[in-house]
Amino acid sequence: MSRRIKRMNPKPRERDERKEARPFKARSAKAAGPRPGAKPGGKPPRFAAERNERRAPKAVVQETPVAAKPVEALLPTKVQTVKVTADENNMRVDRFLEAHFPGLSFSHIQRVVRKGELRVDGKRVDSKDRLEEGQSVRIPPLKLDTPKAPNPQSEAAQKTLAALKEMTIYEDDDVLVLNKPAGLAVQGGSGMTRHIDQMLEVMRDSKGQKPRLVHRIDRETSGCLLVAKTRFAASHLTGAFRSRSARKTYWALVPGLPKPKQGRISTFLAKEESEDDTIMRIAQHGDEGASHAVTYYAVVETAGNKLTWVSLKPVTGRTHQLRAHMEHIGHPIVGDPKYFNIENWQLPGGLQNRLHLLARRIVIPHPRGGFIDATAPLPQHMQQSWNLLGLDASRFDPIENAPEE
Repeated sequence: MSRRIKRMNPKPRERDERKEARPFKARSAKAAGPRPGAKPGGKPPRFAAERNERRAPKAVVQETPVAAKPVEALLPTKVQTVKVTADENNMRVDRFLEAHFPGLSFSHIQRVVRKGELRVDGKRVDSKDRLEEGQSVRIPPLKLDTPKAPNPQSEAAQKTLAALKEMTIYEDDDVLVLNKPAGLAVQGGSGMTRHIDQMLEVMRDSKGQKPRLVHRIDRETSGCLLVAKTRFAASHLTGAFRSRSARKTYWALVPGLPKPKQGRISTFLAKEESEDDTIMRIAQHGDEGASHAVTYYAVVETAGNKLTWVSLKPVTGRTHQLRAHMEHIGHPIVGDPKYFNIENWQLPGGLQNRLHLLARRIVIPHPRGGFIDATAPLPQHMQQSWNLLGLDASRFDPIENAPEE
């Protein structure tokens, strides 16, 4: 696979020219401004040493509570037409509705689309269809579903609730951060009987409100998953993701040693579907369904130049972005069944052939002031690899110096 790695050019280039990885420099404190979670006049948050047990994230700095606007007031009472923005390009129709109206249930969204009440450029669409920048989306009047009465008394519900509590690394009245285990899907699909969204049914409150997913991570990826416990929080947190106020950091294990050791990967990605699989391919600007994707990476530590621990900071949030980007620069993530394609490469003895990708940390503004700063520990299979390779999980993470855009 041919590839080119360009060095930083001091002259800014147009968006569609930024194709390959290039190094980043430690940002200037004056130019960059405060980091998420930083107290006025204080130092930005850093990774703490890895602990053997889960730890709660830094305390949320509470400010004067913001009065929650009833979600019913945010729903359209008459037909609206909304233009698809650049950030929403290639977004699924159901995800688009969910992002604009966090209080809607999954079944309600599917029903609106199925009945043809939602139109794109005047045409009926499927919930899985992808939107393009500039398209007009006709949104009908919407209302909330009648909440279901919770039934947490069954034995199955109690077991599910206990499993969620075991995953919890941060919780307050508005927000829940889970340490999602590898292999557990976030949302349902064909033949999927157990997933996070279904498990959250047991957490309905006295008003029938069910916690809502704010973002997603791949089924085989472990780590931080943010959940809103109230409609008020869902609206604010979804807005933070859309405005890119959320900062996410991932850890991965890759073969070889990426060069330069710190860089920026900028490409366009488009979905490529076949009978057996669906992957994201590197595309060109203007290709059908192509979306711009930007990732910063940094080498943290190496194991004899055969394997490297890298830290990743996605600026955009495209499907399989990190996995496709690391494959693009010739260092696919170890254990990736979709993108690891190095011929005759042998997995070192003792390492499990599972995806070595962790949603390590998330920092996001709290809906009522301050910041949520949550960190997930290495999953068991990655901890085993770190131990066998002699990698020190308490090392300083250089991705902290990557730009935010």
